[in-house]
Amino acid sequence: MSIGAHIHSDDPLGAARERNADVVQFFLGDPQSWKSQPPHPQADALREAGIDVFVHSPYPVNIASTNNRIRIPSRKTVTQYAESAAKTGAKGLIVHGGHVTQKDDPAQGLVNWRKFFERQAEAGGFPLPILIENTAGGDNAMARSFDMLARLWDEVGEFGAGFCLDTCHAFAAGEDLVGIVERVKAITGRIDLVHLNSSRDEFGSSRDRHANIATGMIDAEQLAAVVKEAGAPVVVETPADGQADDIAFLREATGR
Repeated sequence: MSIGAHIHSDDPLGAARERNADVVQFFLGDPQSWKSQPPHPQADALREAGIDVFVHSPYPVNIASTNNRIRIPSRKTVTQYAESAAKTGAKGLIVHGGHVTQKDDPAQGLVNWRKFFERQAEAGGFPLPILIENTAGGDNAMARSFDMLARLWDEVGEFGAGFCLDTCHAFAAGEDLVGIVERVKAITGRIDLVHLNSSRDEFGSSRDRHANIATGMIDAEQLAAVVKEAGAPVVVETPADGQADDIAFLREATGR
């Protein structure tokens, strides 16, 4: 089990060493941009250092959207990012589950996800796992409630979709973290990555505001239990000043 952090992409190798991280996650470019990005220039150095890499897709991506001006560039961006992430040596590309608007039927968002995987399968598939991440808020979100997540997996599971479990998002969505790993695996059959974040807000808040383990609203031992049960790589996306402490706590709590 590797433990590390989401860091700035300027110098991921240096940031990993500062935090004593053995896995890093970063954006390949501007997280608010649709533009395609080249592989990271430190790809070889990260590989030689034995540091695992995950890449996060840009925030505007919404594969579920019924708006062609959002869905079509989202598909293109994820496909291009997947190619560059694979060349960076990434073990997965994280993509938020997305949502449809209040006037839309959520079922259409599920169909849009399926069509995306179907079309890419016909084109030869993705060069690395696409890890769908659960989200914190939104009544018409595809991966906020686990009931909806089960419906999403009925559409995309057969294509080998991966899953990224975010603890802050689950807490904010009103999902109890006790036994969450078992519940998720009953739906998806897998957890490929854990975003281990505490929350600045109370249970069920629907707010996506991450906190460091020592200062957040989620019980630290509960977070450690999720890590132990998941048995997957762990990335903290917490405020940077406390990431080294978060990693150290998780190592001690899990015997790593």
